[in-house]
Amino acid sequence: MDISIICPVYNGESYIENLYKNIKKQEKVNVLEVKFILTESKDSSEDILKKLNVEYIKIKSKDFSHSLVREKAAFEAKGEILVFITQDIKIENQNWLYELVKSIENKKCSAAFSRQIAYDNHTIEKYTREINYPAESRIVSKDDIKELGLMTFFFSDASSAILKDIFLELNGYDGKNLPTNEDMYFAYKLIMNGCKISYEAESIVVHSHELSFKDTFKRYRDIGKFFKENSYINKYSVNERGLDVFMYIIKRIKEENRLYFLPKVFMNFIARFIGMKIGKL
Repeated sequence: MDISIICPVYNGESYIENLYKNIKKQEKVNVLEVKFILTESKDSSEDILKKLNVEYIKIKSKDFSHSLVREKAAFEAKGEILVFITQDIKIENQNWLYELVKSIENKKCSAAFSRQIAYDNHTIEKYTREINYPAESRIVSKDDIKELGLMTFFFSDASSAILKDIFLELNGYDGKNLPTNEDMYFAYKLIMNGCKISYEAESIVVHSHELSFKDTFKRYRDIGKFFKENSYINKYSVNERGLDVFMYIIKRIKEENRLYFLPKVFMNFIARFIGMKIGKL
């Protein structure tokens, strides 16, 4: 099936060239187009895109939206499968894309997302990636809500694929300007409309962030706002999921004798908790 890859870019000079070269190396797939959406940047991102001779559109900072720029590019895409990626993923093998889309092509699901591994073993995200992106693949549907709760709708457009026909049929993000969690918003629509989502553990990207207390607070404030504005998702035990992640991290740092991580873990989860609470106000 023909694939359209969509990637927003902002101050991405350190990522774009390697990312594009690794996309071109992908095997057993037909990449019809790679569409970059460049938000006005202060670095040489545009020069690099020009040098690579790739398709891109340029938008002003005030016009950027996590949901709307992706939605517009998706509606205009020519491929049968839409692949959303972020500029900062690192693709380390030539089968990333094949493994991502194979279940869609085999008609086992309508959407899929990749496994993410942290850049640095010395960050908290090493452990959050482990619990959120395990080594085993799975396919989820509406039947799994009772067992998985919120995780039924877990989906990441850092590296994801969706059938374009389904994206169009469900009207993308409904023209909403979502500050975060646009991927979960669409995953909920997929599941509740009888579609299946595949987590492809063999489709691996390296992707993580080392966020400060302030950045973590801001991120979870936005997440809290998302859950307030989409309160129908709130009933799926958001708080219980946070506790599960916290307890998993504590267990893992004990196993690896990294107790020096404890202060950072507590500060991280305090920032999450306060951010979520304020975001929901």
